[in-house]
Amino acid sequence: MSTARFTGTKNPRHLRVIQALITHPLPRQQLDQVASTRNGPDQVAKFRRHKRELLCTRTKKIDLGRFNMLPGVYHFTKKTRLLINAWHCRRAGGPTYA
Repeated sequence: MSTARFTGTKNPRHLRVIQALITHPLPRQQLDQVASTRNGPDQVAKFRRHKRELLCTRTKKIDLGRFNMLPGVYHFTKKTRLLINAWHCRRAGGPTYA
């Protein structure tokens, strides 16, 4: 993935997703709620098209019918988190450390 600096976004949906994923990993259903969309994976694909590492880790879970499931949980890599944090600092006019 690219190591170029993150140039940011003004899209409110993207800003909400970034803020949520910087705070903690999100399962797909929560990503949909945060982004106010029914297609959270499309938001993930948009980040990936901009060469940002947004991973999906499968987790084991048992649903209400006692069936095994492997839902995905989305999270940024450490490198992407650093790039986004540097962008936040530039945006706020503070020092950058990345």
